[in-house]
Amino acid sequence: MAARLDEKLEPIFQDVLRRNPGESEFHQAVHEVLETLGPVLVKYPELAERKIIQRICEPERQIIFRVPWQDDRGETHINRAFRVEFNSALGPYKGGMRFHPSVYLGIIKFLGFEQIFKNALTGLPIGGGKGGSDFDPKGKSEDEIMRFCQSLMTELYRHLGEYTDVPAGDIGVGQREVGFLFGQYKRITNRYESGVFTGKGLSWGGSRARKEATGFGTVYFLEEMLKARNDGLEGKTCVVSGSGNVAVYAMEKIYELGGKVIACSDSSGIVVDEKGIDLDRVKRIKEVERRRISTYADEVKHAKYIEDGNIWAVPCEAALPCATQNELNGKDAKKLLQNGCIAVAEGANMPSTPEAIRLFLESGIAYGPGKAANAGGVATSALEMQQNASRDSWTFEHTEQRLHEIMKNIHRNCYETADEFGAPGNYVTGANIAGFLKVSQAMEAMGLI
Repeated sequence: MAARLDEKLEPIFQDVLRRNPGESEFHQAVHEVLETLGPVLVKYPELAERKIIQRICEPERQIIFRVPWQDDRGETHINRAFRVEFNSALGPYKGGMRFHPSVYLGIIKFLGFEQIFKNALTGLPIGGGKGGSDFDPKGKSEDEIMRFCQSLMTELYRHLGEYTDVPAGDIGVGQREVGFLFGQYKRITNRYESGVFTGKGLSWGGSRARKEATGFGTVYFLEEMLKARNDGLEGKTCVVSGSGNVAVYAMEKIYELGGKVIACSDSSGIVVDEKGIDLDRVKRIKEVERRRISTYADEVKHAKYIEDGNIWAVPCEAALPCATQNELNGKDAKKLLQNGCIAVAEGANMPSTPEAIRLFLESGIAYGPGKAANAGGVATSALEMQQNASRDSWTFEHTEQRLHEIMKNIHRNCYETADEFGAPGNYVTGANIAGFLKVSQAMEAMGLI
């Protein structure tokens, strides 16, 4: 059950419900932020008078359009695409594109809303936005994906620009899709505007460490939370949900910092390897062969594959949800806590339900919400924009060092803000208030726009 809101904030939330019917993920994301803002309005009553919160909850622009495309048999398909340009107080809109059948306006708005605060926490000059389509790249040929991307960009290009709106990848949109989207943008605009898209290939303006950044950053944040409790990852058993980009590189960094990953998953089930997941094998299965995670157990005889299994039932000391929204519920949180879990760091966006978050906070474990813990991806996207603007390309080591510094700063900012507003150790409160204050100050400075 969601927590009660401050009496000044309840009417604002009711208004969000009324104006955005049926968008449950967006409602959840807004409620989760509003829950923590009561003390801010006490300290800064002028924010209520100027209706800053209402303005943040209403996107600056919502773009919805159809995407017609032909498959290899010549059959016509019509998909729907979205770009929600949520808030540009700190810089151009910045946020990924998601291609998945579940995509609808409510999911894009939840992601865009989260992105405002996450981007603010990075300390870099980027606003919040998000986009995507209900197109499913699974089972499509390369040519079909190219035709879809080109059709989508033929409409979207007019809303983009390195000083306006800068998309990137997300679920279903990797380097291949970014290449097709960027190529069509270049073709239509007749401009090689590298900084308009991030997540590009290294040979055409991409940044080293971008692919690794979200996973690496999540583990850096986890390590900082543990350090704040005079602990560390060394010797800790971990479970990581998912086996895509974020999960794979989170696992890599856990091993580097001395931890051990004993389980990972995909949409079909989970694989448990008590000796430690063989990361090179997972990379080959998922990134090269593009097969199901069950293949791992076929190859490693002592590993166990559980179809439709629950990864949160596997006993661990640290849990990293790195798959999708609302994948970890109250029952799962109870199980993790019963089994001795002491830390949770979110590599995905809003992967824990409100009930799960409540249990984590009440138990006093180290809990890092996505908008703080997984901000490394968008931070490195902003570093890619910097490199593009200066026609430069940094080494992997330099980019990773910048990422590490940014994640340490995000942790410090969240930790100190939580302390200042009477919720020591509560990274949810710290992240929400720190991000909100930065955006609201910029909005105030720019007047009523």
